[in-house]
Amino acid sequence: MPPKTTKTAAPRLPPLQKLRVRRPNQAQANPCVGIMTSMLGCWASSGYSAQGCMALEQSLRACMDQAKPKDQKKNTINYHLMRLYPKIRGAKKIDK
Repeated sequence: MPPKTTKTAAPRLPPLQKLRVRRPNQAQANPCVGIMTSMLGCWASSGYSAQGCMALEQSLRACMDQAKPKDQKKNTINYHLMRLYPKIRGAKKIDK
């Protein structure tokens, strides 16, 4: 006697109005924040005109004077999701 086969339907996604990724273009953290925190801590502990904080001040100035990176390309994930969602969802029924 051959074994019984059971067919299971593929799981269906619930209907969605739109498919989006929230905030795909998140800004990178500023690399100078750590140096600035150290300098402010040094100033708070030893006064604003302390010579001991001069090295931190110079490194912060060097960090701030560095050229900023060029504008990054905008993430296009939401555009492609919007474009491909009708193909993923399938044909839409028209109510009369």
